[in-house]
Amino acid sequence: MEIFPAIDLSGGQVVRLTQGDYDQMTVYGRDPAAAARAFFAVGARYLHVVDLDGAKDGTTANFAAVRDIAAAAGMFVEVGGGIRDEERIQKYLALGVGRVILGTAAVKNFEFTQAMAAKYGEKIAVGVDARGGKVAVSGWLEETELDCEDFCRRLAAAGVKTVIVTDISRDGALAGANLALYRRLTAIPGLSVVASGGVSFPAEISELAALGVAGVIIGKALYTGKLDLAECLRLAKEAAR
Repeated sequence: MEIFPAIDLSGGQVVRLTQGDYDQMTVYGRDPAAAARAFFAVGARYLHVVDLDGAKDGTTANFAAVRDIAAAAGMFVEVGGGIRDEERIQKYLALGVGRVILGTAAVKNFEFTQAMAAKYGEKIAVGVDARGGKVAVSGWLEETELDCEDFCRRLAAAGVKTVIVTDISRDGALAGANLALYRRLTAIPGLSVVASGGVSFPAEISELAALGVAGVIIGKALYTGKLDLAECLRLAKEAAR
């Protein structure tokens, strides 16, 4: 299981939202590349990056910041937020990004997502963000009637290898992850699940590893000091033994 420190971008800055609310945004840094280097220095080799502006409006407002992050350190970087066509996928991969995350596009253009998964393989992941068990899109501003678990099964059947699943109600709340949800999702054959949203306690790292998740994304708990990255990396390494 891999640990992914999270860098969320808005206006070129490192920020965090609370439960997906753009009106509850806290700025944690003005140099995203420096944040990436700091995570690398502690021992992180995987990084989760989201363009929040792109997720909301489909623009590439933070492309330069993503470029700088990808060039900053020798890390596996996955990027999501506003990626809704193949041209943007290719632009991010050309930067050296290891994996591109489709979100809104996976819901609104499923055939496109299936085609991209077939063409790019493990370089494509799908971000499944859920509130109350229903998938939300467009930067979590638009809720659908899609059931989160059913949608993950459909993605697996379509050839998607990795899903990054966020329980929006837990995100940024520092109250713990939805372990029951990940327990059900890891039972889906052929699907690697990355857990995101609310991871706040050291014991959760070991618990998520025991469930069989492929990765854990940690955001606000790192920025507030509630979790120590070095300890999280150690726990993940111990769980792999």
